[in-house]
Amino acid sequence: MSANPRIKPIETSTRRQWDDWMQFLNGIDAENLSHKDIAAKVFAELEGTMESAAWWSQSIAVAYEHAIGRRIPGQRSDGTFQMSISRSTRLGLEDLMARWVGFATEDSEVQSLLADAPRTSGTDKRKTWRAPASDGSSILVTSEPKKDGTASIVATQRGMATPEENDAARQLWTAVLTRFLGQL
Repeated sequence: MSANPRIKPIETSTRRQWDDWMQFLNGIDAENLSHKDIAAKVFAELEGTMESAAWWSQSIAVAYEHAIGRRIPGQRSDGTFQMSISRSTRLGLEDLMARWVGFATEDSEVQSLLADAPRTSGTDKRKTWRAPASDGSSILVTSEPKKDGTASIVATQRGMATPEENDAARQLWTAVLTRFLGQL
């Protein structure tokens, strides 16, 4: 089994070695707990010790589930698969989403994926374009701000049934974002 890329960031952010986390998780009988219950117990352990404890609790629970073979990379706790592609841009949050909406409206490949019209929503922290996909999965494209005033675009598709569908979605969204960024 190859090294889990989640482990090093977990160790760095929590200031705790993965072996220590495994000992903690085995001590709470995590193998017999649901994902939600594992994350809740990890959160109770982390709460008040760091920022983003809830996010890191989820990451630790997922890494543990990978370690024990409960799920494979890209697999969600419900058994379906999810992929995300992120790219930095020179655009700001609002401009990036406006340009994405224009591109997605005109792009035949993006349009062929959709089962229904997309909706957009957002706050000062994130703008989201979302739509149900014709294969039953869901698509989200977000514009997320960076500290320097620019924004990243993140394409996420979730709900694929197999790792192969997940890999195909990753290739498709890599090509779509490359095409989108190439026309900016």
